Amino acid sequence: MNEMTLKGNDEIVIKLLHYFITEYDYNPVVLHGAKDEIWLENMDSDYKIIRISTNYIHNDEQLDYDLFRTKQILKNIKKKTFSYNADALNIFLNLGDNVHEDKLETPVEHINSIKITKISDLEKHPNVMEVFPTITKKTNFKEKGGALFMKLTEEINKKNIIDSKKAEDVFKPKKAYVTYGLITLNILIFFMMYLFGNGSYDSNTLLDFGASYGPFIKNGEYYRLLSSAFLHIGLLHLTFNMYALYIIGKQLEGFYGPVKYLIIYLFSAITGNLLSILFSTNVIGAGASGAIFGLLGSLLYFGYHYRVYLGSTIRSQILPLIFLNLFLGYISTGVDNVAHIGGLIGGLLISIALGVKYKTNMEEQTHGIVMTTIFLGFLIFLNFFA
Repeated sequence: MNEMTLKGNDEIVIKLLHYFITEYDYNPVVLHGAKDEIWLENMDSDYKIIRISTNYIHNDEQLDYDLFRTKQILKNIKKKTFSYNADALNIFLNLGDNVHEDKLETPVEHINSIKITKISDLEKHPNVMEVFPTITKKTNFKEKGGALFMKLTEEINKKNIIDSKKAEDVFKPKKAYVTYGLITLNILIFFMMYLFGNGSYDSNTLLDFGASYGPFIKNGEYYRLLSSAFLHIGLLHLTFNMYALYIIGKQLEGFYGPVKYLIIYLFSAITGNLLSILFSTNVIGAGASGAIFGLLGSLLYFGYHYRVYLGSTIRSQILPLIFLNLFLGYISTGVDNVAHIGGLIGGLLISIALGVKYKTNMEEQTHGIVMTTIFLGFLIFLNFFA
């Protein structure tokens, strides 16, 4: 039996792939038409994009074209992933003798291009070694040829299987019990206002059922900050909010889990009402829209961490939806846009504090807890102590 042998560049490529994927959680980027190059992404790394090129480049003109093409591809990736200032590492393995390597010394638009002919050449580039200090050590294997190839590909496949299971765990459809419970509770309370009061348009009935009203809240009836999120004024108001809660909530509950999701919803309702009574003290307020905007803020944060999957959705659907609703709230009468903004900010911050599964690290969560505490404390101080 003939033993498999690896060419020099093939061995370097498989070692680099193994290192970046298994040690730093990089994922392949699928590019149609790409040949003799491999692209990797990790939006949480210092180098968010890595390109490994084995294409033979004969002269400076070919290098200039390759750098231009790389820059254009990076622009598309950055646009999709909202990483406009992302640094990229561009590794050339096959530059010809006629190429002037000094062209690579100056980074071009956050692209650090280097040439290597063996792994140890990376030690000549301190910027790379600072980000990947173990790269030469962790790519030194006793196995050779086919045995090395089998070992590394097996470990890469295992890592990919683990990542696939994590993604499936996050994105697979789940029962949205909390969302259905919230919708049911809102509908029940709406009909109770007609059974035990004078309907949802009556001010006294709204106040009796816990509507938001600045003087009452500042006089100690703090429960109104939450109870008002379960009241609605008119069937159209209820229908619109419950439809939005159904569409957004069932997705977000699956992404975060029922406990985190409920915390996000309730906290957003509170921050929305706190900001609202700061600007509209003597206005009776009701509705779940502050909490729903909080879910949109939470969805933005989730989408940021999973922007490789959801980048185009955020850009084409979620952001336009937020801006459109804020604009409609601005031009419409009787819409508490301030509560929407308070809920949006509250939902975003509490989501950072709670974290996204498999993505948020402890440092980021700590920052989220601090920012959430400051925001909530600021609203409480302005409403009750200023």
